[in-house]
Parts: sequence; C-alpha cells; structure tokens
Amino acid sequence: MNATERGIREQFPLWDRVARVIERPTPDRMQIVVGCGTSVHIADSIACALNAGGAPARAVPGNEWTRRPQDYVPSGVPVEVIALSRSGESTETVAAARASRQAGIPVLGITCADGSALCAESDRLIYAETHAEEGIVMTASASLMLLVGLRYAGLPIGHETTLRAERLLREGEGALPGLIEGRSHFVFLGGGAYYGVAREAALKMQEMSLSQSEAHHPLEYRHGPISLIDERSLVVFLYHPETREEEAVLAAELMAKGAKVLGLGGPGTVSLPVGGDRGAGPLVCLPLLQMLGEVVARAKGLDTLAPRHLTKVVTVS
Repeated sequence: MNATERGIREQFPLWDRVARVIERPTPDRMQIVVGCGTSVHIADSIACALNAGGAPARAVPGNEWTRRPQDYVPSGVPVEVIALSRSGESTETVAAARASRQAGIPVLGITCADGSALCAESDRLIYAETHAEEGIVMTASASLMLLVGLRYAGLPIGHETTLRAERLLREGEGALPGLIEGRSHFVFLGGGAYYGVAREAALKMQEMSLSQSEAHHPLEYRHGPISLIDERSLVVFLYHPETREEEAVLAAELMAKGAKVLGLGGPGTVSLPVGGDRGAGPLVCLPLLQMLGEVVARAKGLDTLAPRHLTKVVTVS
C-alpha cells in the first residue's frame, strides 16, 4: 500500500476531527467560491449547496476572479469570497484573495495549511488538518475542504456521513478491478452538487492514471459525448436523488451500447447505495472515486506519488 492509498483509506478520522463550522455566509452578499484545480471543482459543489440553502453563489477559478470579476458578477452586486487552497500558497488563489480584500471584499479562507499565505489574506479562516502523507494528488484534503464548505452552506454533516463514506469505499473497491478490466475511457456523470465531484473524479483519473476521462451533467451526455461510448467505456453515475429515474434511463442506454456503469445511488452494472446526512452524497462518494483513480493507475503500473508534469503546489512568478 503506497502513501496515496493510505491517505484515501485513513482520511475518515480526520473528517470527524474537523471543528463544527460556526461561520455563516453574510446575508445579502453573493458568495464567490474560488480555487484552482481540484479546489475549483470542489468549489462548484459547495456553490450548489450554498444556492440550495438560500445563499446565492457561484464557483470561479482563481485567476478568472482576479482578472475579470465583472464577467462573473455584475458591477454593484455585493459579494464575499470563499477561497479554497490545500497549501494556502497557490498563486492564483492567494492573488484572488488579495485582490478581493484590496477591493473591499471580505474573504473567508478554507485551507489545510495553518500559517500559509492565504491565512494572511483572509478576514476569516477555517482550517482542516489533512493526512500527513498526502502527496501531489489531493485526496483527504479535497474531502476535508468539501466537508467544511458543505457545513458552511448549512448542511448537517456529521459522523453518519463519515460512516457511510467509509462503508461505500469498503463495499465499492472490491468491484473496481472487474469494472476497469478492458476499459480505457472513463466518464463521470453527476448533476447539481454532484457535478463538481464528477469533475474532480475525472481530474483524479487524469492525474493518477493518465487516462482519457470526462465529466458531464447526466442528460447533457446524450448531446454529442455519447458518440464515444463503446465496450472500452466505464461510466460512473453519481445519481441525484431528485432525478434518479430519468438518469437510470440514460444508464440503461449506455450499458446497451457496451459501457459498464458503476451506479452510485442508482442502477448500473454494479449498484451501490450512498446514504449519509442530508446533502452529503457528493462527499460520501468522493473517497471511492479517489480509489478508482489509484486502482486504474496501479493496473497501468503508474506511481501516483509522482504524477507526470505535476507539483504539489502550483506557484507562478
């Protein structure tokens, strides 16, 4: 077992150690959730949860917010920024936080690195300690920042969610070798708050295993991307409880075209229940999706501790 796998398996006690979030969005301010890479995918899921809870929000990549905020929020709309960064040192995210404060916009920093540059650029701060062995690929830290963000949105994420996520990982990983056999095309489908996690899962597959992967909203998949489906495809379907029936119809179509489907919360070649506290489904699914990337990398003889062209912290002069 390498350090990546240990980080995935051993993240659950860290979830339970995260202090209850007492911070809440400022009323009458739009929430701009910024991050880079994994963090901006997690930001997408957090923004959906904020909107569903009555706090207007959108996710924006760090440099986009620094360079062209007017393209994302009309001038005059009061906002506050939620900046996500595992290291607290990502150049674009720190710059977005700094530019926001210089413009009089309050910043909430969410990070796994106390004392980092992001901490210095935040008016409020939520810190979550990540796994000591986490390497370049973000695993436990991604889950922790999503957990914090969902709580910030007002969702009651507690120990039940931790138990369900651990159980899903345990139940699902035994099926992964059979699902990936002969598969070289990986598709992740999820709607609402599941979409950001689907994007993160596709990124993990790329980073860890150098595999062709993509993420889409479920019913958008019929509008062009379905042309790539064949017997080399594995589709991971993150079923949304509100649209499970219509998504199940799509899953049946994909299996009929040769794909295998891992159904999380709905039908598939392999189907697994999700569960957890209200609104926690995206977080419950995340560790199993991380393990999928590790299993595919292992099958290809790749070392996820040294992913190609990547560094643990992206800094730009």
